[in-house]
Amino acid sequence: MAVLAPQRGGARSPDTSYHRGVSVRELVVLGTSSAVPTRHRNHNGYLLRWDGEGFLFDPGEGTQRQMLHAGVSAHDITWICVTHFHGDHCLGVPGVVQRIARDGVNHEVRAAYPASGETYWGRLRNASAFADTDVITPRPLSGEVVRWPSGPVTLTARPLSHPVQSYGYRVDEPGGRRMLPGELARRGVRGPMIGELQRHGSLTMPDGSTVTLEECSVPKPGQSAAFVMDTRVCDGAFALADGVDLLVIESTFLSDESALAAQYGHLTAAQAGRIAADCGVRRLVLTHFSERYTTADEPRFVDEVRTFYAGEVVTARDLMRVPVPKRADYQAQRAAK
Repeated sequence: MAVLAPQRGGARSPDTSYHRGVSVRELVVLGTSSAVPTRHRNHNGYLLRWDGEGFLFDPGEGTQRQMLHAGVSAHDITWICVTHFHGDHCLGVPGVVQRIARDGVNHEVRAAYPASGETYWGRLRNASAFADTDVITPRPLSGEVVRWPSGPVTLTARPLSHPVQSYGYRVDEPGGRRMLPGELARRGVRGPMIGELQRHGSLTMPDGSTVTLEECSVPKPGQSAAFVMDTRVCDGAFALADGVDLLVIESTFLSDESALAAQYGHLTAAQAGRIAADCGVRRLVLTHFSERYTTADEPRFVDEVRTFYAGEVVTARDLMRVPVPKRADYQAQRAAK
């Protein structure tokens, strides 16, 4: 599968391909450890780039420096999404906020976080003296389902199950329709008539007959991604992951530590695999690994996932880039069934 290797050669210029008219939909992994960073894994940090939007999830300590190594900038961020206020998920907020200010980001950056952690957000947002910015807009979360429009997608948040209030996130592109050239040609629909058919849903032809959009097109599902961090197995995790193309999910422990996982509100790799399988996830990204595990343990995580899930699995490493699966792959997958 097309997963790029970690960038180890220092910083590079931010990718501006979207602004040249090419869609960019990828996960940039900035950190993959859980409570304690290790020599090879930074604290959490994940930037989901989606057609000019940039969702920065759970910026842990060191995120600003990891962004430099990954070749992404403060200008790429349009949302800061904090799942909860344990340190490994939020201690990078001060550096990111101050970098947004220092670099003169002039677009709105919305900040989503549990409303119960308002005090912590205020401390992180104003952790030290700096020349502040007014582009950061707080969006505290409360309730069972919260949705915001964001450019070409909708951002949804749902509560998870953790010792402190925690939310997971989901990004959804609206569905559309794919035109069928053969059907258009057979009915004599061409040129500007195609746009009129798409806009109005039907078209009256010169001979008086009517052509409908349904006759000349098929549904085209929108793409989606979900971010499920610190949680036990719960309804919210399943709702967020349902049918997504890309699921980024914590797998802090292996199953021999399942009691510890339940005690501290975490998932095992097997539980992550079960969620992915039950929800029909297309590409699964495991992350948030306990410091007790090394990269040599990665095959064990995949083996546990395979107990339930037969799809694509990525064991995340720092500075890796993981593309959102292309829609064409989805169509081929559907055709093969």
